[in-house]
Amino acid sequence: MATRILLVSGSTRAASTNTAALRAMHEHVSDDIETVWYDGLSALPAFSPDDAEQPPPTVAALRSAIDGADAVLFCTPEYAGSLPGSFKNLLDWTVKGGQLYGKRVASLSVAAPGRGEGAQAHLRIVLGYVAAEVVDLGHRVTVGSADVGADGLVAGAALRDELGSALRTLAGAAAA
Repeated sequence: MATRILLVSGSTRAASTNTAALRAMHEHVSDDIETVWYDGLSALPAFSPDDAEQPPPTVAALRSAIDGADAVLFCTPEYAGSLPGSFKNLLDWTVKGGQLYGKRVASLSVAAPGRGEGAQAHLRIVLGYVAAEVVDLGHRVTVGSADVGADGLVAGAALRDELGSALRTLAGAAAA
């Protein structure tokens, strides 16, 4: 049985390098790795504790996707030194439901060195709060705008292979 990894981009931007990186990882599926794409970030309503017990359908779908995955891979940009609000909203919806508690998760930063540290630090705080089992992918993979073609895909084979290696690291940890 294949290890199922949910891919979640923290960006709502059409030309996102974060989304492009996750798409490249999706190319590296194999008999032992299955990726599932989460594309509902923009459709999530603002978090409300009043709705946590009986969540809206879009939130129920998010929670179901996380429940059905062996691991979750996040790739998010940094906005104003932290997580994008829409992505933080996604994470807030998982707190009451407990979907990330004990779940193996990883975060890949594709920002240039020296950038994106605030988002990664805040994501680690949230993942610690929800008791997720954070897997260290070992390194960052820089994906710049020039690395993404007009089709929204990462262009270089070596860069795609590096992204595939990160996916296999998470899959190995999830399968262990």
